[in-house]
Amino acid sequence: MTTNNIVQISAEITPNPNTLKFNVNKTLIQSGSINFPDKAKAKGALLPERLFQIENVLGVMIGNSFVTITKNPDSEWPSLVPAVTETLKSLLSSDQVLFPQQATVDEAPKADQTENSEIERKIREVLDSEIRPAVAMDGGDITFYGYEDGVVTLHLQGSCSSCPSSIMTLKMGVENRLKSLIPEVREVVQV
Repeated sequence: MTTNNIVQISAEITPNPNTLKFNVNKTLIQSGSINFPDKAKAKGALLPERLFQIENVLGVMIGNSFVTITKNPDSEWPSLVPAVTETLKSLLSSDQVLFPQQATVDEAPKADQTENSEIERKIREVLDSEIRPAVAMDGGDITFYGYEDGVVTLHLQGSCSSCPSSIMTLKMGVENRLKSLIPEVREVVQV
């Protein structure tokens, strides 16, 4: 096996103490993320199904070249990391289908042709070029859900979904940035 085929994995802490980001040297999906917030949602998707078999794994999110794992708050990372790493190495080294092609990639729904479409286009542009890459660095993702009457609706996933600082990220980071660039934005809320 050449060095290029060896799966390399590194665990990275996130702002959420119950979530770790496992970076891999392999493209898992081209863009967006696939979120498996519980064992039931992982049914039929090999990679998250196997990860949920590890005791105390509560959530799995797959990004471009990382997997974010959320654990039970009562468990400790030193007992989980080896099992998660071994499962990832085993599956990523195989030729097995890791998740069905029809697995839902969480990307923003496409804008309709309303009067809001130009504002929505600007919001999506800022999210995709600035905010989503920054959030992905911490093992999370943000999906745009809509814009109406000055209110932007977003969904936080991965390490961001249950992070103690998620409200600060949403209000101080995302809301302030969008307001500074797009005067029509009054507020950002999470669904």
